[in-house]
Amino acid sequence: MKSSVSRGRALKGLAALPFAALAVSATLSTAQGATDNKKQFKYQDKPGPKGQICAGCRFFRKPNACTIVHGKISPNGWCIAWAK
Repeated sequence: MKSSVSRGRALKGLAALPFAALAVSATLSTAQGATDNKKQFKYQDKPGPKGQICAGCRFFRKPNACTIVHGKISPNGWCIAWAK
């Protein structure tokens, strides 16, 4: 049996794929951004080994944020992603 999809119809379908991928990507980014990953990075709101604190970490963003751990964090907290 021969398929009856025209060349134009196939091209239109292919042209829509990047837009569909962007929509799915945006939805996933929003959903992932909302997830709490503090447990994954063993975040605690007290200093870590050798007095390491979030405020001394390269990923800390004033006043109480992090580029790795989601949500509000304490400048005096610590997690396993800590890096000088």
